[in-house]
Order: sequence, then C-alpha cells, then structure tokens
Amino acid sequence: MSEAKKLHVALFPWLAFGHMIPFFELAKLIAQRGHKISFLSTPRNIQRLPKIPPNLAPLINLVSLPLPTVEHLPQNAEAATDIPSHKTPYLKIAFDGLQGPLHQFFQTSTPDWIIYDFAPHWLPPILANLGISGVFFSMYGAWTLSFLGSSTSAMINREDSRTRPEDFTVPPEWIPFPSKIAFGLHEAKRAFGDHIEVNNSGFSDVFRLGSVIGGCNVIAIRNCNELESNFSRLVGELHCKPVVPIGLLPPADFDGSSDQDDMWLTIKEWLDKQNKGSVVYIAFGSESELSQPELHELALGLELSGLPFFWAHRKRENSVKLPDGFEERVKGRGTVWTSWVPQLKIMGHESVGGFLTHCGYSSIIEMVGIEITKDEKDGSLRRESVAESLRLIMVEKEGRGYRDKAKEMKKLIADKDMHDRYVDHFVEFMQNHRVA
Repeated sequence: MSEAKKLHVALFPWLAFGHMIPFFELAKLIAQRGHKISFLSTPRNIQRLPKIPPNLAPLINLVSLPLPTVEHLPQNAEAATDIPSHKTPYLKIAFDGLQGPLHQFFQTSTPDWIIYDFAPHWLPPILANLGISGVFFSMYGAWTLSFLGSSTSAMINREDSRTRPEDFTVPPEWIPFPSKIAFGLHEAKRAFGDHIEVNNSGFSDVFRLGSVIGGCNVIAIRNCNELESNFSRLVGELHCKPVVPIGLLPPADFDGSSDQDDMWLTIKEWLDKQNKGSVVYIAFGSESELSQPELHELALGLELSGLPFFWAHRKRENSVKLPDGFEERVKGRGTVWTSWVPQLKIMGHESVGGFLTHCGYSSIIEMVGIEITKDEKDGSLRRESVAESLRLIMVEKEGRGYRDKAKEMKKLIADKDMHDRYVDHFVEFMQNHRVA
C-alpha cells in the first residue's frame, strides 16, 4: 500500500460505553492497517478506555473534548453509565455542546473521514462545508435500521403511518421479504417515550438518527452478509446510500489487564469447581437499569431454576436491592459479584453454558437464544418464566436445538479471517471514495 493512500480517520461515538467500545475496537482495526486515528471523546471517558496496544500507540491520538456544564447533569457525568436513564436527555444536551470543541479540532486537524454515531444531528452540514467525508457507523444490525424506515420521510419529517405503539408490533410494510422483526407492545410503549417522541434534549433519537444517516456519505453496519444480506440491501434502498458491512468486530483478546489478575483468579477458582457448561452468566451492561420488582423476580427466578450462576451485578447510586436472604440461600451454587468483571474471560470459561442479558446488541451479537416471556402490557418479569427459560436453554431436552444452533453460530462469530476481510473492504472503500 503506497504512503499516498494512508488515511487520517476520526471517530466520534455517543457518550455510552456500549457505543464507545465498539468504536474503539474499530479504531484499532483501522490503525492496524497503517492509518492515523483521532479518537474523539470527553476527558473522563478517554481515561476510562482500554489501553492502546503498544504497536498501535503511534497511530492513535486520543482527543479530549471538554463537555459543557448542563443544568440537571451531575458534575463529572460524562457517560450514560454515570447517570440514571431519565437524565440521559441532559447528557445529549451536553453532547450537542461539543460542536465548539469539535470545530477547534477541525481547525488544527482535518481528517479524510470522520466516523460518527447516531447523536450529532448537527454534524453532517459542518462536514459538508469542510469537505470531510462522513460515515454513519451503526452498531445495530441492518434489521434495526430497516424497521425505522426512510431517513428523510419517516425519521426526520415523521411521515410515518405508525402513530401509536401498537403500530410497531408488526413488521413494517416496506420490508419485502418474510420478517418477524417487531416490538412487543411493552417494548413499543417504551420506545415511543424514549426514542420516537421528542425528549428533553429538544430532539427525538429518531430525528437524530435520520439526520446523520441523511447527511452521511456511507452507512457502515456492524454485521456481515452471512447473517443479514437482505436487510443490508434494504437499508441501502431505503436511504439511497452505499452500505458497507464491517463484520461483527469480535474482540481480539480476553479483556483483562495485569492489575485485574487477582480478581480473575478468584472468579476462575469458583468457575473451575463447576461442571462444564453448567453455569449461567448474568450481566445487564453498563447502562441498563432494572427496577426493584424486576430485580426481585429475576433473583427469585435464578433461585427457582436450581442452576449454578455467576451474576455480575454492579451497584450504582440508589441501587435496587436483592431479596432478603437471597445470597445466603444460593450460597455455593450462585455468586453475586458487585464490581467490575473480565466478561470475556468469564464467557470463555468452559463451565459457562448460558448468558442471561438485557439484550444490548454488543451482547446478543455473540449468541443464539430465547426471550424470557414478559407481561405483554407492562413488560414485567415473573420468576417462573425466568426459571423455565433458563432450564430450557441449559438442561431441558426441548432446548437442544438452541444449544446446537449456538455451536453452529460460534463458527461464524469466531471466524477472524472473515471479519478481517470485512474491515479490509471498509478501509479500501474509504481510500477510494474520499470527497475530492
């Protein structure tokens, strides 16, 4: 590859670790191919990123953009994990205030491309004026983008015939092939309030998403054609944009570091005592919140299942509480861990046979499973459903099909060469399609 074709690529994720970490993984993969990276975020988030591998350090510049002070946003809150979910709109207001610091970055450094997230609806016009090419990077599958419709009509102008939560419980009419992609009613009600209607940031999430898609040069999606080629084609047709799958971004290594070795040894000692494939690992991500009733039913469902489990239950401010006596009753069979855990190492241990999660895309992209049945109207959990679902997946004869499918999918997820080829193609696209 000639020196003339080396790129300078900036990455600008939304302020949530479920977004920043995939962006950071992509940054490292691009840097591995010899290109210069500017990773843009706020000071505290920059400090909390994983360490850059020494061989890539000369190519990756971590750029701190000061986050403006915003009313109702606690001091030092720079990521979604720092705040309860109802304060997320105020974090978006602060994020919108990064326009000024970003302009200052552009005054001293003009990247060939900037890869950005769903939130900066104001960014595409700035890039157009500066002659910088833009990539909207979706960490969510093409099926998610397809479900939302056209960026201009459905997302920005809200020319969408779906005006009630009930309308989102069936596949949309513009999907021309068989599909089961739809919300449950309780999910649709929550999505309406959280994402479709205007929130306290002054904009809806759907408007933000439609604006960045409508103004980008290319849509990059964390997926592969082996999983959803038909949906990828549909995204391109809906938005009249080139769509480039970048693979699933499987982690390159087990994410522990030397200062966590003692913690991992303690966890590993417990896992080593369990039978192969017998343990359920439970984790709900860094931003997801469970209500007190949800946590109560979940815990009692774990107890009722009779299965061994390891629960990564990080406590937050005003955290909900486990049922009285729960930890004593499951002692020996179940472990509740209340601080950081090396998730990849845990999931890679041979004793772990199942994963119970909130279904954040970075988690479910690596698995095949079932959804625990919830109340259709309010989404509430029942302990019996938790126990029945876990036993079906882990031990029941009727769940063998799921276990076999998971083993089959593992080959696809673990095919590093295939995923590397997708990244190669994405980088080649950026090299050949820069704004003149």
